[in-house]
Amino acid sequence: MPLYPFDLAASADYLRWRDGKLGTQPARVTELIVDIADPFHLTDRERDALLQRCATTNMAIYRSPLRHEDKSIALQLGRQVGLNRLDGNWLADEDGVSQIEVAPPVGDRMAFIPYTNRPIKWHTDGYYQPPERLIRAMILHCVRSAGAGGESALMDHEMAYIALRDANPDWIRALMQPDAMTIPAREDDDGVARPEQAGPVFSVSGSDGTLHMRYTARTRSIQWKDDAPTREAVAFLEQLLSGDGPGIWRLRLEPGMGLLCNNVLHDRSGFVDDPLQPRLMYRARYLDRVMSAPAQSTSVMTAELYA
Repeated sequence: MPLYPFDLAASADYLRWRDGKLGTQPARVTELIVDIADPFHLTDRERDALLQRCATTNMAIYRSPLRHEDKSIALQLGRQVGLNRLDGNWLADEDGVSQIEVAPPVGDRMAFIPYTNRPIKWHTDGYYQPPERLIRAMILHCVRSAGAGGESALMDHEMAYIALRDANPDWIRALMQPDAMTIPAREDDDGVARPEQAGPVFSVSGSDGTLHMRYTARTRSIQWKDDAPTREAVAFLEQLLSGDGPGIWRLRLEPGMGLLCNNVLHDRSGFVDDPLQPRLMYRARYLDRVMSAPAQSTSVMTAELYA
């Protein structure tokens, strides 16, 4: 499949896609929210509303009345929108779902920022994974929010691509190099736990032509290609994500709410736990993307949702 519309030589195709993309963006973060009565049994309208938001912004926020501890809430909702190939990591539970909470001061989790109350910088999930295991979608379901803080910022990676390409197409070319960003090997007491992983920031799926982004704003344990276009592109992206420009959404997930997305850029502010009700999120990561929205409803629903 060609790189369309992400081929730098196909300017006309890119501009058509860009204009269509920008013309369907929501004006407020609340327009990303879909109220659902039962995550286990989505109605056709609820499902189509989730799919439509993912089709236009690569993300949707659902809001449900279910607030109890049950990881199958996220898993069953995922199955209904085409997410089946769960990618469990070594810190996830046996069912492949990670419980994101402040870890006790023992064990492996305490060494990793998601399991603390510290801020997490902008990233896409699984940026250290090999090409055959790219994280293409994820669900983050809130069981309990923090006592204070814990806000998320979100940005559709396609909007970041547009900002970079419009500013300088050479920056996109640099970030599509196969060695643009390298994650050094991670070692433990038994040796190399994860080998070094180099790869592009932006890549295009050969099966469906969709855009994937692999990125972290971390400054430690990251090796960027040492050439001028890459350095300039990284600096531009850092500046873009440091503000509140178009396409950056901020909200706090409350109990029963969740993020469904095609692995968009996201961060998390630091937080303070309520000791009686500590923050708990379920995270499910997938090798699939959210399925496409029904073609017959796309234009009608876009007009309706963002009117």
